[in-house]
Amino acid sequence: MVEIRYFAAARAARGAAHEVVPADDTLADLLDDLGRRHTDSTAGGMTLAGIFDRCSFLVDGRTVTRPDASATSLAGVGRVDVLPPFAGG
Repeated sequence: MVEIRYFAAARAARGAAHEVVPADDTLADLLDDLGRRHTDSTAGGMTLAGIFDRCSFLVDGRTVTRPDASATSLAGVGRVDVLPPFAGG
């Protein structure tokens, strides 16, 4: 199991701050599964899957970008933080 923590627009699209799900093989697999399961959108019309394309991720504290997600194993991972771009930061 892996805990997913959502921030900013990802939290708005998911409608929750976190969830615990079975771990997939890679981060890309996990993001694909979450995007298919959670199809609500933000007030601006962004879906969770669309937001993932703009995010960076912390995989047990290690920064991973979307292009590297398919090479990022989730074996032994306890937490993934979903970090959309933040304004003013």
